[in-house]
Amino acid sequence: MISCRENGPVSGTKIITVSIAPFKYFVEQIAGSDFTVNVMVPAGADPHTYEPFPGQISKLRKSVGYISNGYLGFEMNWLDRFYETNPTMKRLSLGDSIIPLSSNHHHEGGQVEGADPHFWVSPKCGLIIASSVRRFLCDLNPLQRQKYESNYQLLISKIHELDATATGLFSDVPTRCFMIYHPNLAYLSRDYGLEEIPVEYEGKEPSPSRMRELIDRARKENLKTIFVQIEYDTKNAKAIAGETGSHITLIDPLSENWLKSTTDIIEALHKSFIESSK
Repeated sequence: MISCRENGPVSGTKIITVSIAPFKYFVEQIAGSDFTVNVMVPAGADPHTYEPFPGQISKLRKSVGYISNGYLGFEMNWLDRFYETNPTMKRLSLGDSIIPLSSNHHHEGGQVEGADPHFWVSPKCGLIIASSVRRFLCDLNPLQRQKYESNYQLLISKIHELDATATGLFSDVPTRCFMIYHPNLAYLSRDYGLEEIPVEYEGKEPSPSRMRELIDRARKENLKTIFVQIEYDTKNAKAIAGETGSHITLIDPLSENWLKSTTDIIEALHKSFIESSK
């Protein structure tokens, strides 16, 4: 039995470890409270540079399964060590089911392995994630398959609704480009015909000449919003905003509440497109 302690698992509950907080949402929506979910990179931390705490490693050792992204820089550094720590746990790499974008897509940087890891920030990819997690949970706990299948149907109905909402919101907007500090909406852009303009360039702070390009582009497109993830510094985004009269909008794609954060991002993008057209 696993001992009960503050912020720890409920006594006797099996543990699934996930790389990032949004994956916890899919596990809990499908499995309910059947598993305790151990998140390696908590909401608000940068998954490109994060290092786990001893308490997380302790839960990792007791985990029956690990759900990875497959392309995160954090995983490139740590995943082999995690598997060595607990070689018996079952593994699911969600990226295996996703058609990846290259990491230099729209100047995306930071992942030397070549694929953009931010696929979870899209309802269409969310449907694929949900399906993969359902199969994984059914393999881990086949006695509860019927419950998991039923919960999965409820979940994908919500995601289909969000997909339809996104398709409707983005179908008749006069502009489709947006500026963002760290480029993690490339899959959302691909799936709904948008253009992401990142402030970061190849994973680095922009050079003075790049800043000038960004300011010129923001003026040309009449961009009123610059999106910044809550875990990043807003200094360069604020500099562009100051030059162009635009404002900063914070987004939280690493939230544990995947449905709410993805909905909020889609609605904020739509609002920014409407503002740019005025």
